[in-house]
Amino acid sequence: MNGAARLEAFLEMMSAERGASANTLDAYRRDLEDASAFIGGGLAAASTADIRAWLDDVAGRGFAPTSQARKLSAVRQFFKFLYAEGLRQDDPTGIIDAPKKDRPLPKTMREDAVTRLLDRAEIEKREAADDAERLAACRLNALVETLYATGLRVSELVALPVTVALRDERFFVVRGKGGKERMVPLSPKARAAMKEWLAARAGVARLKESPFLFPASSESGHLPRQVFARDLKALAGRAGVPVAKVSPHVLRHAFASHLLQNGADLRAVQQLLGHADISTTQIYTHVLENRLVELVSRHHPLAD
Repeated sequence: MNGAARLEAFLEMMSAERGASANTLDAYRRDLEDASAFIGGGLAAASTADIRAWLDDVAGRGFAPTSQARKLSAVRQFFKFLYAEGLRQDDPTGIIDAPKKDRPLPKTMREDAVTRLLDRAEIEKREAADDAERLAACRLNALVETLYATGLRVSELVALPVTVALRDERFFVVRGKGGKERMVPLSPKARAAMKEWLAARAGVARLKESPFLFPASSESGHLPRQVFARDLKALAGRAGVPVAKVSPHVLRHAFASHLLQNGADLRAVQQLLGHADISTTQIYTHVLENRLVELVSRHHPLAD
């Protein structure tokens, strides 16, 4: 089995056994092909010194410690696979330390900024000049309301099945990373926005028969996440919200931050976001600082 065949076998295993998404598989492929191209003799036969030299090259190209660590993680997984399959008798990454990285605080939005965004989406839906404008406005309104109500990853949002809107329930189950399922809430406003979007798309033959809630003429059959990200930024501009600070992922962060600001339990937020490890969710606790300072200032007997 040559190097290319081993790479394909590894990616097939990641997809079949671990449920890796297409985006994850693409990232693994890029990182492993990058390492293989640098090492020259093929990644599968690399030594510890070869991999260290590649990591030094990656750092020299200006990649952040987080990106360096991700690339090393991909190579580690590849060698674990080779060892498990008997294609290699050692793991050259075993004694290599991952680059130290600082976990950045998540970018988020103030509640008033989110309110302006949602209000603008609602206004544009009501004031649409024609059917085409109303169709686009209804879709964007449903997307934004649903994202902020659920905290879904953008890939989960755009691929929602139409049955989520047809059931008219307060909760639904979504399949997230690694094929893991979790239950997420759906606010009355989000349910209403979905219903309006269903009614609007019912008059369009190419849309009404799709199994996806947000269908599109794309390879996947649903709205590409890049299209939603572009439309969201445009909406932010029209709402007077700084465009550079708005993205689907930032709105997901806002969902989590605002829940914690208003007293939600950290474990509950972890479950809603679909985080496997609570340490990932703990990065949101920075949003509690102002709330805790205010709480102590208001209620502590010596705070005067």
